[in-house]
Amino acid sequence: MIYTKDLIFSFNEKTTFAFPDLKNEASQTLLITGTSGKGKTTLLHLLGGLLRPNSGTISIQETNIASLSEKELDQFRGKNIGLVLQQSHFIASLNVLENVVLASWLATGKKAIEKAKSLLKELDLEDQIYKLPSNLSIGQQQRVSIARALINEPKLLLADEPTSSLDDENALKVADLLAHLSKEYQASLIIVTHDYRLKSKFSNQLNLN
Repeated sequence: MIYTKDLIFSFNEKTTFAFPDLKNEASQTLLITGTSGKGKTTLLHLLGGLLRPNSGTISIQETNIASLSEKELDQFRGKNIGLVLQQSHFIASLNVLENVVLASWLATGKKAIEKAKSLLKELDLEDQIYKLPSNLSIGQQQRVSIARALINEPKLLLADEPTSSLDDENALKVADLLAHLSKEYQASLIIVTHDYRLKSKFSNQLNLN
């Protein structure tokens, strides 16, 4: 589970965010909404340890990640946090399978090849595993990102605008997929979005205004 308390972050003197406290249990989904400029992606990057707060607590599995050193944070993130970002940041020269396996090797020093194949099969990508990501559709690339985020069985799964570039059918498929996999892996799922299509799917919401 994850909770935050008294979280404050400043880019500069003119741009400071004071975020409301949040709490989300394992297997639950929290939708964070709000108009542009309200700090949705900033909050997600704080929860994922990509940014550090000026003050406040971010507790994941009873570990306050804001108090960890950079090395400790890197290790904790690799093993406990899965990120599905707006830009997939694939290694262009590696195929789909290699990109997913790389995430396991970076976090654990081991190449979870069979596990990666199983995940990709579950995401209906078994026929695409030897293709380069650039040869996939946007929807397929998004599912590869989800596989990569789940390979280390994280306790927290963070998704930043996972449906914004998808049509209605694929947007709903990805949303259902994320919720299903969150329950299967008992991960706390937090989705940051301005996509109105998702607001009717998830009742647990936090609006930044």
